Parts: sequence; C-alpha cells; structure tokens
Amino acid sequence: MSDLVVVITGASAGIGAALAERLAKGGARLALAARREAELRAVAARCGGEVLTLVTDVTRRGEVERLLDATLNRFGHVDVWVNNAGRGITRPVSQLTDDDLDEMMRVNVKSALYGMQTVLPHLKQRGRGHIINVSSMLSRIPFAPARAAYSASKHALNALTANLRMELARDFPGITVSTVMPGVVATEFGVNALHGGVDSRAFPTAQTAEQVAAVMAGLIAHPRADVYTRPEGQQRVVDYYAAPDMAAFERQPEFRPS
Repeated sequence: MSDLVVVITGASAGIGAALAERLAKGGARLALAARREAELRAVAARCGGEVLTLVTDVTRRGEVERLLDATLNRFGHVDVWVNNAGRGITRPVSQLTDDDLDEMMRVNVKSALYGMQTVLPHLKQRGRGHIINVSSMLSRIPFAPARAAYSASKHALNALTANLRMELARDFPGITVSTVMPGVVATEFGVNALHGGVDSRAFPTAQTAEQVAAVMAGLIAHPRADVYTRPEGQQRVVDYYAAPDMAAFERQPEFRPS
C-alpha cells in the first residue's frame, strides 16, 4: 500500500472510515470525501500521515470533479478510486414513491457514475489504476424486501461496473474495475436508512467495518473483478441463481439472514 494514492467517498464513518485507517497504516496517501466535516476530520486525525479531506456531496457531479482536482493538486495522481458513499431505505416495493426510487438512484448509482466518469480520463492517461464500487449482497439476492429500492440501485451499480470493465478490457487492460459485495455490516447504515430502519449493529452475525476493510485492502493489493466480504457469499449467489424454482428457494429458512 505504500505511497498509493487512494480516494475514498463516504469516508466519514463505517466502511469508508475503516478502510481509510487500514490503508493509512500501510502507508497509503488518502483523499477522503464525505458531507460531514467534523466526522471526516476525526477520521483523518486517526489516520495520520498524508491525508486530504474535502467536504463533498457526491450526488453533485461538479463536487466530484472538484474532489479529483484537489487530489491531483495535492498528490499529483490517483491510483485507486473507491465509490463507497451510499444509503439504504426501509420500504417494500408496493409502497415505494417516486422520491424514494429517485433518492436511491441518485445516492447509490449516480454518485458512483460521477466518480467513474470523473477519474477515468486520468486513469486512461496513466494507463493504469483501479476503480472500486461498493455494492451489496442485496444486489444479488433479495434477502430484505424492505430494502427493495436499495437492492435495485445496487443491481444497477453492478451492471455499470461490469459494463465499464468490458468497455476498458481491450484498450486499457491496466485499469481494473471491481465490485465489493458486503452483507450486513455493523455500522450506522440501518438507522440512517430512508424511513428509518433496524440498527445494523444489532445483528449478531454482522461483520465489522474493519473486517470488510480488510477484504477491500486485499482487493487493492490483488485486483480482481468481484469480491464477497464473506467467504460463503459467492456460493449462496450461485445456489440462488441455479435453483430450478427461485420462489421455492426463497422459502427455505437457511436462505433468510439470521
């Protein structure tokens, strides 16, 4: 990790903060972005080393572009760009409003699109780099119907990620585009969900943000297309999509999160 320049959005808490602290210990130089200035500065203080913080609303393209400019002015280049900012929702399909769906797409999809499109010319110019999009197991398996619009937005993010990877494969093989698939993580995600929600920290089987950060650090060290933060995650996805009857599979007790 030594001397890598890494941009992390949604870095004021949770997975983003844990990743920042882990990478800082390895000698990475960091550009941390989030909307909450005090919390962002607290993370930077824990990181030490070379850290740039910038209050950023990643749902605004211009602010994402400003983040890249500030990073280049400070460090000269970007090696890794992590689109981590996101938000959940608690509302089933039958009750979703236009505003609900628009909010999920704006925060979870368009923000990542802005990040990808903003940093891509710089990575192409260098001929190398790594874009990481933080998705969710809910993008692959509908564990939680109340997170329907969140699940849909992460499905969309997966599609954009895979298609960008295919777009770049021939002419820019040095640029890796990756998806990270966490399950339930013990962060403020649940309580910060649109319309409220169960505190993710209350789930006894929830991973810690530090455990997820460890997997992501491994991804940065050894780039590849897709990673699951739990070793059994990928097999569960394979079993679900291979099921002769998905509806029957969804009724199995072991299919549901504990």
